[in-house]
Amino acid sequence: MRIGVPKEIKVHEYRVGLTPNGAAELVAAGHEVFVETRAGDGVGFYDADYEKAGARILDSAGAVFETAELIVKVKEPQPVEYKRLKEHHTLFTYLHLAPDPQQTQGLMESGCTAIAYETVTDAQGRLPLLRPMSEVAGRMSVQVAAAALQKSNGGRGMLLGGVPGVGPARVIVLGGGVSGTHAAEMAVGLRADVTIFDRSIKRLAELDAEFRGSAKTAFSTQAALESAVRDADVVIGAVLVPGAAAPKLVTREMVKTMKEGSVLVDIAIDQGGCFETSRPTTHDDPTYIVDGVVHYCVANMPGAVARTSTLALTNATLPFTRALADKGTKKALNDDPFLAEGLNVAEGKVTYKPVADDLGLEYRKPDWLTSI
Repeated sequence: MRIGVPKEIKVHEYRVGLTPNGAAELVAAGHEVFVETRAGDGVGFYDADYEKAGARILDSAGAVFETAELIVKVKEPQPVEYKRLKEHHTLFTYLHLAPDPQQTQGLMESGCTAIAYETVTDAQGRLPLLRPMSEVAGRMSVQVAAAALQKSNGGRGMLLGGVPGVGPARVIVLGGGVSGTHAAEMAVGLRADVTIFDRSIKRLAELDAEFRGSAKTAFSTQAALESAVRDADVVIGAVLVPGAAAPKLVTREMVKTMKEGSVLVDIAIDQGGCFETSRPTTHDDPTYIVDGVVHYCVANMPGAVARTSTLALTNATLPFTRALADKGTKKALNDDPFLAEGLNVAEGKVTYKPVADDLGLEYRKPDWLTSI
């Protein structure tokens, strides 16, 4: 199969969809790999590294799309990219379609087959291709929150962990999944006062055992959230409904009750955000202030630590990329029901029900897909 790797074009997005080692494995398996020139420069993977791996370097994204059958990316295609997609293309990348009707329509009109990293599952119902970036975003959320708390950045002028005689910042983590757990680990490590909210008693019990009292746990109710958010110095939104839009857990009225200079970090912004006052930002201009509260809502947080993120992501995606290339898209999806859960668009229709429901579109599973 002909596999294409275009350079990412989202603002300050330096990750790349395939490493030279991944390219070498695909070439060794008999596939052709085409990489846009300088696609990996941002993470220290240069054209010469890909050529040494057996890939061919093409001088433009247009050439990559024209040549390849399977397009492997990191971020959702931008308008100029989905306009290049054709019926014969399979796109394998993060999509986050639920809050993005424009992209969804563009993919439907292209006729391509679009497989989303974030809805691929495993036998335990986990999200193996979302997990590495959730880990990165969770850990990053505490770094950026600590910076945003600084007075020069609009914050309260607090040190996250305090010092002897001065109490630490109160950090509230909404969601005890992968990103929330990693956020809590980092915040605890910096000696913050941490409370994790979740609606699963089972998960709360697991977190209580894992943190051994270094982080508190709380069942998430509206009243409990209102009280906790009002008293918090940092709120990290880490809720996830796979493939669907994130619920708005923190309302505008709740934001108005927060202390001036407190910080909201919305890890869920790719799925529309879990704060009512959230709107996507970029690494160029990552924060804004509403009612005196600093909001950090960068939609590609892991792009700031691009090398770590690329290596973590491609470790997870390569086996699936290899399966798609070795078997072809239809056979790979029918052989693996967990990979098939990643199918979001095919034959001009939305094929993932939560996306169709959120966007008010028809849901239709393609006739050839029998694995789910």
